[in-house]
Amino acid sequence: MLNSLGLNKSPQETKVCIAMSGGVDSSVAAWLLQKEGYQVFGLTMDLLRPPYAPTVSSISDAAVVADQLGIEHHFIDLRQDFSERVVKYFSDEYIAGKTPSPCIMCNKHIKLGLLAEKARDFGADILVTGHYARTITTPHGIELHRGSDPVRDQSYFLFAVAKEKLQMLRCPLSDYSKDQTRKIAKEAGLKTAQKTDSQDICFVSGGKYAELIRSLRPELQEEPGDIVTTDGKILGRHKGLINYTVGQRRGLGIGGGDILYVLALDTVKNRVIVGSKPQLAQKYVFLKNVNWLAEDRPSQMELGVKLRSRQEIVPASVFFSENENTARIELKDEFFGIAPGQGCCFYNNTRVMGGGFICKENSTF
Repeated sequence: MLNSLGLNKSPQETKVCIAMSGGVDSSVAAWLLQKEGYQVFGLTMDLLRPPYAPTVSSISDAAVVADQLGIEHHFIDLRQDFSERVVKYFSDEYIAGKTPSPCIMCNKHIKLGLLAEKARDFGADILVTGHYARTITTPHGIELHRGSDPVRDQSYFLFAVAKEKLQMLRCPLSDYSKDQTRKIAKEAGLKTAQKTDSQDICFVSGGKYAELIRSLRPELQEEPGDIVTTDGKILGRHKGLINYTVGQRRGLGIGGGDILYVLALDTVKNRVIVGSKPQLAQKYVFLKNVNWLAEDRPSQMELGVKLRSRQEIVPASVFFSENENTARIELKDEFFGIAPGQGCCFYNNTRVMGGGFICKENSTF
């Protein structure tokens, strides 16, 4: 008989690694599984180098909770890997005029990559995280599904995880709301019960992306250029492309007239292309680096797609290339603010089928 984590042995025989971030979610996940009788140990990643490291140490919070629970706890220094795989990726994409998805890449390369490998080294059968997503054991392996709380669901951020690494993942908070999780933490007396959630990318302070890029790339020359309409009419001058993102309408410095939005960033000609809100709408999306998590992939499939982490899932027809990891999407309705570099997650009802990254191919600009 399968245990609650989908393994064919008792909880007492199952060794579980908890990815302990120092937050309330992973703390509660550890408490819940320890209570069920699993062999639980914690593994905490050190990821951030100064000046990006937080003032309050999440590592120390994780250690305190592990001590409260009386469980084995280990640290793993992944600062260099995180810097190269996530922070550098973020800056490279931003400089290339894209809108990067660092949390997706962190899950792919770090949490469900290097951390999962280290968990295996410690003898773990599975890796448990505090993600609000659902993992279901089936005859063909682990399926990834949306969490029951649509407000907290984090399945979007996991679509790029390698299929073989997904088999190791379990997410015991799938049926909980954040309030319920905090209540459990409080009743259990966990130190992290009232710890606030991170509201932004962990290495970016206050959403100041351009400032981060300047600090990472001091040699970068922020060349001013033209702000133009889609037909080439010059409306003003921009201060450097890293200060703009697709969908932006404030801070363009071209006041008066109609409200205009950033439609695209032309890195070749160093231009910010602007237009009206209707011009921001698209029905066709092109993807690269597609990762398929389900069984055999068809050439075409009707799916729900999520084009930004905080947007609703929308219906679409997805057409997959035969020999490449690319796809073309035809949305049922127009979508505003589709940005190259962002992730696109595929859903079949609640199940995550995979996803890819929005690219500029076939752009009309």
